[in-house]
Amino acid sequence: MAHAAQKGKLIAVIGDEDTCTGFLLGGIGEINKKREPNFLVVNKNTSVMEIEEVFRNFVKRSDIAIILINQNVAEMIRHVIDTYTDPIPAVLEIPSKECPYDASKDSILRRAKGMFTAEDFR
Repeated sequence: MAHAAQKGKLIAVIGDEDTCTGFLLGGIGEINKKREPNFLVVNKNTSVMEIEEVFRNFVKRSDIAIILINQNVAEMIRHVIDTYTDPIPAVLEIPSKECPYDASKDSILRRAKGMFTAEDFR
């Protein structure tokens, strides 16, 4: 079992089949006492509403420390991710096989850059 830095906390994944399969093979898969998994495989039949619901459930769960989400999936629920401001669980946008990572679309990175000015880096 791969756990986040905090003991007993999980990593959750929302992504395409290849991404989820890779992380599940890496040992992150868990099902809690309520029979809720810590991952969602998103395909062409997955509705935006379902992705939003799973994301909202993941951020409420006390056993999840990090949510990994394919950036192309994050784009589908950008309005929800942009309103999420809590530090834990941390939301990290990752590339998928078909879509490379684009830093300009990453909500968290944009928010972090807004905390600093050019003066901070001199």
